[in-house]
Amino acid sequence: MRVRRVRHGVLAVVMAGGVLLAGCSGGGGDGRASADDKSRRGGGQALPAPAPASPGGGEGATPGDEERDAAPPADHLSTFALDVDTASYGFARRTLAEGRLPDPATVRPEEFVNSFRQDYPGPDGDGFSVSVDGARTDEEGWSLVRVGLATRAAEGSERPPAALTFVIDVSGSMAEPGRLDLVKKSLGIMTDQLRPDDSIALVTFSDTAETVLPMTRLGEGGGSRARVHAAIDRLEPTRSTNLEAGITNGYDTAVRGKEKGATNRVVLLSDALANTGETSADGILERISDARREHGITLFGVGVGSDYGDALMERLADKGDGHTTYVSDDEDAREVFCEQLPAHIELRARDAKAQVAFDPESVERFRLIGYDNRRVADEDFRDDSVDGGEIGPGHQVTALYAVRAKPGADGHLATASVRWLDPESRAPHEESGRIEAADLAESLWRADGGLQVAAVAAYFADGLRSGAGGRPKPYGVRALPGTPSLGELAARARELPTGTGGTGGSGGQQPVRELTTAIEQAARLADETDFTTREPRGDVRPG
Repeated sequence: MRVRRVRHGVLAVVMAGGVLLAGCSGGGGDGRASADDKSRRGGGQALPAPAPASPGGGEGATPGDEERDAAPPADHLSTFALDVDTASYGFARRTLAEGRLPDPATVRPEEFVNSFRQDYPGPDGDGFSVSVDGARTDEEGWSLVRVGLATRAAEGSERPPAALTFVIDVSGSMAEPGRLDLVKKSLGIMTDQLRPDDSIALVTFSDTAETVLPMTRLGEGGGSRARVHAAIDRLEPTRSTNLEAGITNGYDTAVRGKEKGATNRVVLLSDALANTGETSADGILERISDARREHGITLFGVGVGSDYGDALMERLADKGDGHTTYVSDDEDAREVFCEQLPAHIELRARDAKAQVAFDPESVERFRLIGYDNRRVADEDFRDDSVDGGEIGPGHQVTALYAVRAKPGADGHLATASVRWLDPESRAPHEESGRIEAADLAESLWRADGGLQVAAVAAYFADGLRSGAGGRPKPYGVRALPGTPSLGELAARARELPTGTGGTGGSGGQQPVRELTTAIEQAARLADETDFTTREPRGDVRPG
């Protein structure tokens, strides 16, 4: 593979626009294997460390620190497992549209940033390309550095067949518009778009769980699809939410219907408001850990509803070696069921981890933005038994760093490396990219449009986490360098260069327009909110 370093690019679409009924096609995949299943290591010679540990510099404070310039630890390494979750941003948009500021605990900056697809070059073969660039912020001495990782897109019907077990919440809370009705509509559309060699099973849960459709191959004729549609049409909301029963039954159904040569996946569709049975992620996942380890069946979580158990859904997906996303309307549903879900069927990389080595001669301080629950010990970067992320075809991962370079720094600034295992052979591979101190000469607001969008998304998340609208920060979360107020940030979003926000028929400028609208809503709500109680000061209406 070639090492690539990219300094300029054009943003592409991740938030799909258009009509739900528009056609969609299968793509690549993603899945996640248990940490218990990761003791097997592939061959190959370990590469040298990206950079030596060094005293006197390193990653700054964690999000609980009140000072951004807190004393750094003793090394210049930052290591994290790759993640492609986007649920936090979708749920924040839904909450703001309803006239409420999101709970800071539900705001994960990396999911805001990764909700916008970048124009990273793909690798020459399997594995990753690595792109690194950056620009100066409005705060003296501080810059943002963007690390972009991308896999090769799937071609045509390249992916293996899928065996999907849908675990559907039919509790009483799912009666709210935009929950079960949206799930049923989405499943119906997806059923017509899956391939004949794909299979579907349906499990429902309220106070108990029931397999309403065993694993059913869709086939060439219409009979099997008609049975799936009939089962979907019969779904109705009933009583309480026994998530434990649903996910346990779902995994049992998936194991019974497991197909050799197929990618087997459990897809949980719920507001994750568990109130009956075992309600903790640890307790629920403990019951299915054997099936997950033995059969490699991973979890893809799709959240719905204005009142949503974000923390539980994220923990379920993380412990189930999967990913989460959030659906609030038809456009979101089309993207999830016609684009994201098919792209989570095949794997390009297993246990993928990134490590960025900052040069101690050039860097005084740095901090990874987000990825708070994806951090990995630096010494575990090349320990292939340590859990990483599972990444499918055409996937991208963006990580932003706040970096304070030393005065007069010149030469090498940082090296970003990604390590992963081949999904089939488990052989380890690495790829790297570099950035020089001179690459940070340009101002952020005159830099590459994709970098600007990523920065706006990160600043937006930071504002929501740490006290919106430029107010005092009562939650102990440090602001990013050069953080504008939400009003100023909305103006920046409106001025993003033409062509950012995506191209290629999936919505054009729509993702950036949606981001701008959400920032404007947050700015208005922040002005009307008492941050000692986080309650509206007066009559606050969604807009």
